[in-house]
Amino acid sequence: MNTERILILGIGNVLMGDEGIGVHAIRYLEQKELPDDVDLLDGGTGGFHLLSEMAKYKKVVMIDATLGKDPEGTLTVIKPRFSSDFPSALSAHDVGLKDLIEALQLTGLMPEMYLITVSINPYQELGMELSMRVSGQLPFIYEKVKGVLNMLMREKKI
Repeated sequence: MNTERILILGIGNVLMGDEGIGVHAIRYLEQKELPDDVDLLDGGTGGFHLLSEMAKYKKVVMIDATLGKDPEGTLTVIKPRFSSDFPSALSAHDVGLKDLIEALQLTGLMPEMYLITVSINPYQELGMELSMRVSGQLPFIYEKVKGVLNMLMREKKI
């Protein structure tokens, strides 16, 4: 287990416009300065193939799109502990992620997790581009990631 490293995992389908925000965020973060003990991973549309990757870490920051009542582009940060803590309407890969989280819990490999979500319009057209409203959130996603990392670093020093 990679006890000292932190995984930042972006989830999403880049063929479905804003639904791919997690993957676009990882690409954005690759161009930014992050602590040396942070690993970035494009998790695509999620699924059980991520089980072994996530199990290597004690701390994971996941970035994903969510459907809901919040206006498009709304950012939230939550600390889910169970699959039921995840937003009820994660985008097109909802079932796979919840199953993945349940598998991590059942195997005792569940990392401490933080979830950064970006609200998207439920009606996505095929396309690899983000809408202006959602793409404009990339710098703010970076700030949220830095905030979570700073908090984790402070905890580490205590």
